[in-house]
Amino acid sequence: MKNTFVTLLATFVGQSLASAIPSSLSPSLKPRASCDNTATSRSCWGDYSTETDYYTVTPNTGVTREYWLTVDNVTITPDGYTRQVLAFNGTVPGPAIVADWGDNLVIHVTNNLQHNGTAIHWHGIRQLNSTEYDGVPGVTQCPIAPGDTLTYKFQVTQYGTTWYHSHFSLQYGDGLFGPLMINGPATADYDEDLGALFLQDWSHTPACQLWDSAKLGAPPQMENGLINGTNTFDCSDSTDAKCVGGGTKYTTTFVSGQKYRFRIINSAVDAHFQFSIDGHSFTVIANDLVPIVPYAATSLLVGIGQRYDIIVEANATSGDYWLRAGWSTACSNNGNAAGITGIIRYDSSSTADPTTTSTVTTSASCGDEPLASLVPALAIDVGSWTASSVAEESLSFAFDDYFKWTLNDSSLYLNWSNPTTLRVFNDEAIWPTDYNVVAIDQASSTDIWEVLVIEDNTGIGITHPIHLHGHDFWIIAQDTGTFDMSTTTMNLINPPRRDVASLPGNGYLAIAFKKDNPGSWLVHCHIAWHASEGFALQFVESESDIALTMTDAATFDDTCSAWNAYTPTEVYLQDDSGI
Repeated sequence: MKNTFVTLLATFVGQSLASAIPSSLSPSLKPRASCDNTATSRSCWGDYSTETDYYTVTPNTGVTREYWLTVDNVTITPDGYTRQVLAFNGTVPGPAIVADWGDNLVIHVTNNLQHNGTAIHWHGIRQLNSTEYDGVPGVTQCPIAPGDTLTYKFQVTQYGTTWYHSHFSLQYGDGLFGPLMINGPATADYDEDLGALFLQDWSHTPACQLWDSAKLGAPPQMENGLINGTNTFDCSDSTDAKCVGGGTKYTTTFVSGQKYRFRIINSAVDAHFQFSIDGHSFTVIANDLVPIVPYAATSLLVGIGQRYDIIVEANATSGDYWLRAGWSTACSNNGNAAGITGIIRYDSSSTADPTTTSTVTTSASCGDEPLASLVPALAIDVGSWTASSVAEESLSFAFDDYFKWTLNDSSLYLNWSNPTTLRVFNDEAIWPTDYNVVAIDQASSTDIWEVLVIEDNTGIGITHPIHLHGHDFWIIAQDTGTFDMSTTTMNLINPPRRDVASLPGNGYLAIAFKKDNPGSWLVHCHIAWHASEGFALQFVESESDIALTMTDAATFDDTCSAWNAYTPTEVYLQDDSGI
């Protein structure tokens, strides 16, 4: 029996897009024990702190927080151009899911789409002992059929900033995502938490239609970008009846002397950002779900799927300032690259456009923040590994019915009706080649570490943001050039730790992670086109233990039964990798 049962009805239908995310976190979500987390003691969290090893210690809050999400097809005008989108509870981004470190989340997802399945991934969440709720169709579940509901249940064993999004083909590119914020300690003090700040690209054509050209190899250029689901677009010379104008800029107001926390999330399909605020520097306190030693910056490189928590002090002269997503034109093109902006005001009554200019030097990098800056506050070194615990993958490409990325000559293609976890249950000994399975196990109690090396041998030179499910990983090597296990310099002393890191174009990324979470865990490029084009593999970790960690096998089976009952009437058949 739970000590407390908190029911939070997450319905934000009818709110404006600019207010789809609350301006601050709920005051009811407070630490519950001896040490107060206040504006001057953010590193403290009851009996815990930023020094607590959150991989082995989780607060026992006894609290369950319950949310209801519907997946809807709605028509909105986020930037002055009216189009059909996919949305949670009618808004883009979807409603904020907020919990405290150690809480249990129960999230009911109902698929109201007429002709498509869906599956929701809780990005960066470890899913320890809950692999069936990672939300990847064809890997951890069958899709949720139209009209069906799946209840995701898991404990949040980490804290910080992340997001939830559809992992069904390209759905999140059409708006199906929202913020997931887990309250906990922080490595620097601040006065007010302003919540999530989403940066994204945005097309006036649905992503599923853009796929027809994207799958030929060249990514389509999008017309605009949004900040927290809103922006403006120039319709003055347009004859398109859908270009109605009336978009708005994301806006927030500072009070001089206060310190504000922003939770920055890149939720783009294919965009790299160099975020900044005119006239202000800031302090970076976390990357992904890993608190870091604070460092000062005037801009921030943010790859797709990555998150950074920053603290901005309101110490500028009173006025209006541009907040800039900072589209990286060296990485991809956009029709309104310089116009993806918001506004910081010191006077809430002001309606003037800022006249400020940026002093930030534009970076040519499509990669991460400097590794030397990303020092985890909780120091953990990488131990030794055996040769059998190294997976070396060569990235290349092929073109048959469409352009496909390959890892060791195989492009991912999943069967939504027969997910990997179901195959584990059925004791199927042979994996389909295009499931791209890498089986890993602990050979002994000291066999703790697994190493993945991806080397780009395409010659194309594109930087790829690589995301691992079910684990944080340690970045032990990342550079251009050729990787050699015997000669490449690797950092094993408290290296940067996160769940998304860049594979440099014509280079390599080497990551290490602990084999401590039985399950089927996807690894993929987070450029949505590339994931659809098969740039992914999956680790089947400790296969014999997976069934033991799954507590809701009946729910898993029910979802597959509903999906299989739906598929004979499917209108839109699978035409990509499935993720």
